[in-house]
Amino acid sequence: MSYTTAALAFTLTLVSVSATVSLYRWRRRREDLEVRIKKLEKSLGSATEKSASERRGRVKAQQVLREALAQSESHEVHNTIYPMRPIGTIQSCFSTRNGTPRQPLLVSLARACLVFDPALVPPASLEGLGEYSHCWILYVFHLNTDIEKLWRKPSQSKLKAKVRVPRLNGERKGVFATRSPHRPCPIGLTVAKVEEIQKDKVLLSGVDLVDGTPVLDIKPYLPYSDSIQGASVPNWVKEDCILAVDSVSFSDTFSSSITTCWKLIEKKSLYASADEFKSLITQVLSWDIRSMSQRNKPQDTSDADSIVYHLILEGLDVSYVINNESNILVQDVSLPNNLEDVAGT
Repeated sequence: MSYTTAALAFTLTLVSVSATVSLYRWRRRREDLEVRIKKLEKSLGSATEKSASERRGRVKAQQVLREALAQSESHEVHNTIYPMRPIGTIQSCFSTRNGTPRQPLLVSLARACLVFDPALVPPASLEGLGEYSHCWILYVFHLNTDIEKLWRKPSQSKLKAKVRVPRLNGERKGVFATRSPHRPCPIGLTVAKVEEIQKDKVLLSGVDLVDGTPVLDIKPYLPYSDSIQGASVPNWVKEDCILAVDSVSFSDTFSSSITTCWKLIEKKSLYASADEFKSLITQVLSWDIRSMSQRNKPQDTSDADSIVYHLILEGLDVSYVINNESNILVQDVSLPNNLEDVAGT
């Protein structure tokens, strides 16, 4: 009996010791955990304070920058610059500015292909655009002769407050009352018909864009908001017939030359046949595309038919004459010897 009692006492002692050890270990773990939690809380608080301090520093720096810009802009407003990168380029039937319509949709056969930069415009961006008949296009007047000075040395570029208006035979109007390409910020806005979407390309018609035009953005045309009923314009804008010509005819020489020239451009042309290309020429020349200085240049009636003008379409040089009754005769078509020389005539 005494042996059993001793064994039981020993067992209870072992259990008590084991429980005491376990309790001690548990307390140590809890204390260690509490210490770690305090360290983490301290570290988190330090990081939070550092982040808040950095944020306060950034906010203060931004405030100082805004104040400096505001002070600078009070002297030179143009110091604020918003860089924009073209998202695509126009491949147009108009090889030069000469002959490019002054307004969109005047020449329905005027075609172009807007090719997007795949690094900026993924094909998915064009999904749904084909459901619209027309789109707006924002672009850069990249062929302006003063564009480099305007962007790189704005202080040396002087704004022309008034520009000559072709419809008014050279009379001057404020630049913002016109659609002149020579503007303080050389950005153009036009509308075109959406013919087809091809992966990273949009086929357009009715364009007034020269080949190589950089495009900044396109937006769908919305008739319910973009077409303004009852909008008013000056009387001189309403007179459509001022620059219209009476007739456009073709010489026998042109008829034979176009067959040869068409074979050279057929594969890369935006047009299906030589006849369709001829129709394009007719539409373009239905408006007097000559410059104001050319139209106003004094000339004898007998000399009118001797002045040969040139138009570059699809890379071909179209030569024509116009008499004093505004009748045009297209004389010939050929490959241009020098595109820059022909573009100015």
